[in-house]
Amino acid sequence: MDASGQLFRIVQENHSGKHVGISSICSANRFVLEAGMEQAKRDASLLCIESTSNQVNQFGGYTGKTPAEFAAFVKEVAKAEGFPQEMILLGGDHIGPHVWRAEKAASAMARARELVQGYVRAGYTKIHLDASMPCADDPGDRKRPLADELVSERAAELCLAAEEAHKEIKAGSPAPLYVIGTEVPIPGGEQEGSRAPEVTSTEDLARTLATARQAFYSRGLEEAWERVIAVVVQPGVEFGDANVFAYDPAKAKRLADFVAQKWNRVYEAHSTDYQTREALHEMVRDHFAILKVGPWLTFAFREAVFALAMMEEEWLGSRRDVTLSKVREELEAAMLENPGHWKNYYRGGDAELRFARKYSYSDRSRYYWQQPGVAAALQKLLNNLTAHPAPAPMVHQYLPRQFEAIREGRLKNNPRELIREKILEVLNIYANACGVGKTAADGSETLRLGKAHAE
Repeated sequence: MDASGQLFRIVQENHSGKHVGISSICSANRFVLEAGMEQAKRDASLLCIESTSNQVNQFGGYTGKTPAEFAAFVKEVAKAEGFPQEMILLGGDHIGPHVWRAEKAASAMARARELVQGYVRAGYTKIHLDASMPCADDPGDRKRPLADELVSERAAELCLAAEEAHKEIKAGSPAPLYVIGTEVPIPGGEQEGSRAPEVTSTEDLARTLATARQAFYSRGLEEAWERVIAVVVQPGVEFGDANVFAYDPAKAKRLADFVAQKWNRVYEAHSTDYQTREALHEMVRDHFAILKVGPWLTFAFREAVFALAMMEEEWLGSRRDVTLSKVREELEAAMLENPGHWKNYYRGGDAELRFARKYSYSDRSRYYWQQPGVAAALQKLLNNLTAHPAPAPMVHQYLPRQFEAIREGRLKNNPRELIREKILEVLNIYANACGVGKTAADGSETLRLGKAHAE
């Protein structure tokens, strides 16, 4: 069974009541992708990797990669990791006019059609159609999603473009699987304030599904509608700079019941980062079968890099034959020099902004690791600690879980492996919640959650 078939089976099994789901890695960070492949190898599971429309598009996005180039990059990483291509599912997230929303609708939608076709031609088979954001000439409040009717019309327009592109590629290639809907707030940021976001009402959900189905059918997309595997709703989870709004099953009960009674597919949950093991397990149980995760993975990556940088400074700072990487300083300098990726997301005075640039759960620092100065400093850090590994007590101080793995012979005191194992701590939580986790990042057997669960 190909990757699309495996995903469809996961959706069907979750809908039927089996505790099975899939996490979706939303990151272009190579360390994260390598860790994702390691986790999937350990579990013999499908690996879903997604890129967003502002991350990867026909003009390069902030990664500098087109859909075809990102697909080739993932393939290259998989080859280096010895991970089978057939176990990778590529997805496109928020595919629509979001990147060009400052343009008039006709222009933005033309670019969005080109975008979705580029994704399909590049071999992406999971496509989130999201046309919820207003364009420059759309009437009404630009801070709110558009009316369901217009959103659905534009989503169907994008679906038609995707279907046309699929006809052009190799015969027998799996047809796209679609996700519709969007979370609140609209894509681009995290929750502000002290209140959790409102859970999507089942009345709004029913209206969205009915309107979308009608829009698809009006364009002759009945068969494509059967490949709509999920709808994005707001389950009440979100995070800000220093707070996390936890999943509350009681508040989402009506949504869980709706799947069993009125929707023959599942939900896709965005912004699930930093939820507890139990919360993620409960979300999968409640038919949030597709769990998106991104900032938590690069947050773990950043934690590992900062820990290594502190070890480097203490261990090698007095040596005349070693030049320190100063990677934390390079990252801060890059963020100050080019504040475009964080200035509209962080609030407060100098102290609050300095904290957020380093430690915010939103992890806007993830946009800067590819910049030449930061990338060179990171490589210098890796080289220094490869040539001069930090002593065990120092690893214990900064990366205690990884120290245990080193002491037990399951991990080498190598900076790349230390970073990977730090990211795997997060990935294992998701694998466990989705019913596929077998071995924890610390090497211990993972318990299935439920009555037997113990933190």
